[in-house]
Amino acid sequence: MRNYVAEALGTFAILFFGTGAAIVDSITGGTVSHVGISVTFGFTVMSMIYVFGNTSGAHFNPAVTIAFYFSGRFPGKEILPYVIAQFLGAIAGSGLLLFLFPDAATRGETVPSRDVLQAFVLEGVLTFFLMLTIIHVAHGSKEQGMFAGLAIGSVVLMAALFAGPICGASMNPARSLAPALMSGNLQSIWIYLTAPVLGAVGAVLGWKWLRR
Repeated sequence: MRNYVAEALGTFAILFFGTGAAIVDSITGGTVSHVGISVTFGFTVMSMIYVFGNTSGAHFNPAVTIAFYFSGRFPGKEILPYVIAQFLGAIAGSGLLLFLFPDAATRGETVPSRDVLQAFVLEGVLTFFLMLTIIHVAHGSKEQGMFAGLAIGSVVLMAALFAGPICGASMNPARSLAPALMSGNLQSIWIYLTAPVLGAVGAVLGWKWLRR
């Protein structure tokens, strides 16, 4: 149960601070800025990894949990409880933001700003490199583990900086579904539920090949 609570709290924090930054930016005329939103996401992910990494492994992402199963380093029976905890934490974070800022024009949802295929490919590629980073630093030497939060948070920050305006740079089904539920904008949610999973699983397959 401690693992599930840790996953829920970590995912809650990512949604609350990350999408909260986008909401505050929208209601204050851009005071946070795109760079500020990206930094908030990256730093929140980094912080939560250091807080909960030794408890649950700090997945905070259904795509990461599923990919770890395919890597052979996560039990299949734990996938559903982890994913449920992540979605519940994300929904709680978005729900609290809806309560605090009911008049905001955005809920921090991720939607393609241009082509749907472009967003799908971007989400898959971004998640591929995110998962490749995660699986290398999470199961390497002790020295690598010390820098895991910094490495993973940096990938999230970089992805959000350059791809955020195009596809949202979600890389996380829970991060996208919760704001979509709060806003009622579910039109493109299939992109963010499928592309990150495919990208993360592809990264594990690539990692296995590189280790041979």
